[in-house]
Amino acid sequence: MSNKRDYYEVLGVDKNATEDEIKSAFRKLAKKYHPDICKEEGGAEKFKEAQEAYAVLSNKEERAKYDRYGHAAFSNGAGGYSQGTSGFDFSGTDFSSIFEDLFGRDDFSSFGGGFGNFGGFSGFGNKKSRATRGNDLVYNLKIDFLDAVYGGKENITIDLVTNCEKCGGKGGVGEKTCSTCNGRGSVISEVSTILGRIQTKTTCKDCGGTGYTYESTCSECRGKGKIKTRKTFEVEIPKGINTGEQIRLSGKGEAGVNGGPNGDLYVEFTVGSHPLYTRKEDDLYMELPVTITDLVLGCSKEINTLYGKIELKISDGSQPGEILRVRGKGMPNVHSGKLGDLYITLKLVLPNKLTRTQKELFKDLSKTELDDNEAFRRFEKLNK
Repeated sequence: MSNKRDYYEVLGVDKNATEDEIKSAFRKLAKKYHPDICKEEGGAEKFKEAQEAYAVLSNKEERAKYDRYGHAAFSNGAGGYSQGTSGFDFSGTDFSSIFEDLFGRDDFSSFGGGFGNFGGFSGFGNKKSRATRGNDLVYNLKIDFLDAVYGGKENITIDLVTNCEKCGGKGGVGEKTCSTCNGRGSVISEVSTILGRIQTKTTCKDCGGTGYTYESTCSECRGKGKIKTRKTFEVEIPKGINTGEQIRLSGKGEAGVNGGPNGDLYVEFTVGSHPLYTRKEDDLYMELPVTITDLVLGCSKEINTLYGKIELKISDGSQPGEILRVRGKGMPNVHSGKLGDLYITLKLVLPNKLTRTQKELFKDLSKTELDDNEAFRRFEKLNK
């Protein structure tokens, strides 16, 4: 009778676990017990046990056999397995993506000997350095308020890293296969320990993981393949753009690595203020100074908006602080182009000085009934 633990128990999942749940459970155990990290006694055996469980449960066919027959499904060499972990075959299981995700590197260690070589883990040594996308950049562009209203164009100049034009970003001329790694981009070293053979893959130092070297180094970039360049781009300012919003210039960022695509350039806008208007999203707000007679008698005011002059009518009996709305005289929406509204607050401004005639008029006015207003009546009631 086998003394092995149940594979579901090893991974800490139930028998109805999904593929993602099984993979996630193995990730946690691998990160905890991987020999590169775990130094506690028995950690290597727990790591080996978790691998064996994952190799079976991550394979639909083998999992079905295990669910039906248990460990007996793989006895006597059935299915390519043996009862002992020393002969366990991992060749059908992809551990590479899991270990790369966990440790964020290509140079992870793999146990040999008692672990069946992980199905030939050394095969990962053939992987050259990956093509990597270049870095994205952010440029802050300050524009005037009216530029945000009407849109426009602006030139920006930035310093960024680009591929060297002389060598095409390679760093040299006369490309040839690296003699150190034979074009694999990495080298494998192997040592024997009490736990078995340990294979370690590292990036080739001579070619930097590309798999090739050059007969001569580029004099322009000194072998780096990249140079710092000052470039000027024309930026289209969208109508209605607001502070903090961005546009993307695709492929205008830094150059990629090993033939990878360029990054993007993001232009982030800072919109200046306006002496008359205050902006809230697509609407504009302004204050209109009015006299007491403007409010009492009513009047018309000519207002200059962003889109031309309008005639604003103020009704008699209007109150200080009253807000009038003018439709379609606000900011354009940056996506739809639809115009917001203009809100005008009536701000009462009293004269600093009065002529003799004006004073006499106010004295005569004060003798009339001016407190026939709900506000006065409410105050008198509360002030009793």
